[in-house]
Amino acid sequence: MDFENIIPLTLLTWGVSKYFVLFLDVNSALPQYKLYFKYAWLFAFGLLALASILSLNIIVDHYVELLLFISFCIIYLLRNYKMVGKLIPVILPYLIATFSSFLLRNTFRGFSESISVLTETAKGFSVLWLFGFGIYIHQQIRKDKKQQQKDEEERKALQLKRKELEEQVSERTQELELQKKSLEEMLAELKITQSQLIQSEKMASLGELTAGIAHEIQNPLNFVNNFSEVSNELIDEMKDELSKGNYDDAKAIADDVKQNLEKINHHGKRASSIVKGMLEHSRTSTGTKETTDINDLADEYLRLAYHGLRAKDKDFNAVLDTHFDPTLPKINVVSQDIGRVILNLITNAFYAVNERRKKGAAGYKPKVIVSTKRRDAKIEIMVKDNGNGIPESIKEKIFQPFFTTKPTGQGTGLGLSLAYDIVKAHGGELKVESPPTGRAGKEGEGTEFTISLPF
Repeated sequence: MDFENIIPLTLLTWGVSKYFVLFLDVNSALPQYKLYFKYAWLFAFGLLALASILSLNIIVDHYVELLLFISFCIIYLLRNYKMVGKLIPVILPYLIATFSSFLLRNTFRGFSESISVLTETAKGFSVLWLFGFGIYIHQQIRKDKKQQQKDEEERKALQLKRKELEEQVSERTQELELQKKSLEEMLAELKITQSQLIQSEKMASLGELTAGIAHEIQNPLNFVNNFSEVSNELIDEMKDELSKGNYDDAKAIADDVKQNLEKINHHGKRASSIVKGMLEHSRTSTGTKETTDINDLADEYLRLAYHGLRAKDKDFNAVLDTHFDPTLPKINVVSQDIGRVILNLITNAFYAVNERRKKGAAGYKPKVIVSTKRRDAKIEIMVKDNGNGIPESIKEKIFQPFFTTKPTGQGTGLGLSLAYDIVKAHGGELKVESPPTGRAGKEGEGTEFTISLPF
């Protein structure tokens, strides 16, 4: 056995296999081929030893070509692997030149020496190509490998950043869920509080009404009592006249009694309507629309609001001026709700003129005007006062919920907000001007609210 050839060639195989392991990064990129490259030199040693024993000199003499051919086959099998595909054009020319020389030399032995020199020259050039272009390709592959490693590092960095962002998003999502839950709880509490405040506002206006109703209802009750007493006396007189046989006088007295009873019935109904209005105001609105006389509604709530304030402040007096359009048609509205709107506006007007009165302005006389007017397909209800007025800076805010110009404890800021919503729900409009239209004066002197309702 010729160890002088076997040992170097085996070492060459070992070196090539190690090169492939390092170059291809077999351990991490191609672990499925790790075992083959690890024992490739043992296969080469066994092949060379067998060829020497069997005197197969062709294998030993052309072992380098065989090794390159095997390397080419491996490269071709791994051609889809980015790092390997570029080595194919490096090895292929040398294999073609070597195979052509071997074929010509062993098959056509009669060829001239010039052909042999030509094949050997081609083989030499292919060797130069193998080393020269191989070095270039090797450098390119090293650059690609570095770029690949850089890309891999960037990919890992992006994955790490993505993971961090996902964790942050998850944490933020949990925070938002907690905030959402907290806001929902706060919203539920606010709705409860708003409901309580609305009820408080309604009860406050009901309290103001109660005093006015007590005064207003006393008038028809006084008429009922007085006419009933007079009627009782007239009955006694009629009995006397009948006993005397004066039938004509008895009939005249009977006519007086009938008139008294009609007046008792009229004022009784008046008292009944007042009580009914109070009960309707204290109840939750049913939302049912009914035919309503706006003139009667405005007049009723004007009197009730005035007597309510008078019951609380005996020193308060104001000029009440009404201008009701007699051609105003009856319209379908939720009378209870529209009544609350009118009551709120009139109560605010009395509050404004009373506050200005308390300042002791010389020659000042509190005045509130309530008027109605038909305009195209709408009716307008105006509530005008000569109070302190509304500053321009807060005029846009007065219809906002919980906004009030009254001192703490005297208003919830829901009255005008509810009035605005009620009018809007009826397809109407609620506007405010300060100072009132058509009135000369400085800004803030007096206020005029206008309710427009379609019919």
